Amino acid sequence: MPSRTPTAMWAQQFQRSSGSKKSLQDQIRQMLVAAILDGQLVPEAALPSSRELADQLGVARNTVVLAYQMLVEEGYLISRERSGHFVNPDMLHGLPRFAVAPAGPCAASDDDAIGRPNWRQRIVHPPSNQRNIVKPANWQHYEYPFIYGQFDQSLFPTNDWRECCMKALSIMEIRNWAPDLIERDDESLIQQIRTRVLPRRGVFAAPDEIIITNGCQQALYLIADLLTGEDTTVGFENPGYPDARNIFENRNARLVPLSVDQHGIAPEALDDSLARCDYVYVTPSHQCPTTATMPIERRRTLLAMAQEHDFVIVEDDYESENTFSGTPHPALKSLDTADRVIYVGSLSKTFAPGLRLGYVVGPRELIRELRALRRLMVRHPVGYVQRAFATFLALGHHDALLRRLAHAYRERSQALMAALDAHLPQLRYVPITGGASSWVEGPEWLDAERLAADAQAVGVLIEPGSVFFMTDDTYARRYFRMGFSAIALERIEPGVSALAQCVRTQQPTV
Repeated sequence: MPSRTPTAMWAQQFQRSSGSKKSLQDQIRQMLVAAILDGQLVPEAALPSSRELADQLGVARNTVVLAYQMLVEEGYLISRERSGHFVNPDMLHGLPRFAVAPAGPCAASDDDAIGRPNWRQRIVHPPSNQRNIVKPANWQHYEYPFIYGQFDQSLFPTNDWRECCMKALSIMEIRNWAPDLIERDDESLIQQIRTRVLPRRGVFAAPDEIIITNGCQQALYLIADLLTGEDTTVGFENPGYPDARNIFENRNARLVPLSVDQHGIAPEALDDSLARCDYVYVTPSHQCPTTATMPIERRRTLLAMAQEHDFVIVEDDYESENTFSGTPHPALKSLDTADRVIYVGSLSKTFAPGLRLGYVVGPRELIRELRALRRLMVRHPVGYVQRAFATFLALGHHDALLRRLAHAYRERSQALMAALDAHLPQLRYVPITGGASSWVEGPEWLDAERLAADAQAVGVLIEPGSVFFMTDDTYARRYFRMGFSAIALERIEPGVSALAQCVRTQQPTV
């Protein structure tokens, strides 16, 4: 027996075409045809009785009866004696002739558009217009995916993670994470961060100085939303992380470019620029995208200038654990004695980016307000994931994973540098000492945007570097980034060889 569609849905559907100049009968027919063609009414679905639909729409019953009769004649509906009207099952095998145009954005007439809001005018600053890093959704189907920020399934600790997830699903654990935490975080995860994660970076914090976020991305958004506006000036690395730049620009902050060399930003050379800043965003451990590491002397100088010019530093330590030595670099936050550094870290980037787990360490006054702001957005990250990851840390699985990743990434980085030396000696790259990517500079004639397109056509994925610069000029177009976290070791050399063939198509003839 086919189920009858609820009449409550039709009032809203009918209102959408109420501004039309068509007759009530035609409007009802158009509404029902659209529901059939859009799949909202499946073949054999039972329609409301004419009396029910008329009451729901506030029209005369005869108007609905006539609309049903027309749709029966046109083949959209069939009538069964003493049962009612049903969607014609022959719709599966072919559509009948169109009696009326289906409703919807693709077929809307000028009359149908009357009264619709103009979204282009209402969305003053469309985020989709910002320059972003772009990765193909099907990147795993490419033979040579030199892209950053994706995981290698062969390195994922499936059994360890499954064990932690199962433990989090025990009756005792469910009682801890299933309730609405409102503004709180999982206490066991906070404890693991402050005792197992942060001390490796030389950072020590109390529980009320830490907040969990949905990845570093949300951490940066919360900070920007709380602290910046159109009267705020933010110093930003150039080149730098595009998503962070877009976040600050979305809050209408004024950005001051801070040039980067082989050791990150040079505070002494940027004194005039830094003096204008309210906040300074930096990635000192592995500068994004150049991978440069800021020396300890520069870090001390930057902190001294923060006090001198009264600005606050946002330290994005997104890749803190990816060091080949096994010992992470001390964080800038570890040298901070005056609460001048807001520290942002990631728990999932090296593990599984899709888990979206990050955190912020800062003064308790700041963390309290970040919690209140986060409550307005998502209340808190998923409690189950927090508890499972806390167990993952407590059982030592995370430490074991970092050791495996350090070994694998060291091998891959050496293979990548050797392949670049052999096949692309005309290009320069920053020596890889950690992290999971290489920053490559081509000759003046190289167009990395064109190179990326040509390479993708032969199965090689690279990331054009111009998006990391504040302005997309000719100088920026010679750079690109090559990640190695998602590509197997044995595919690196042939992948670089294929890339070299694409580079040679641009090389000028002598």
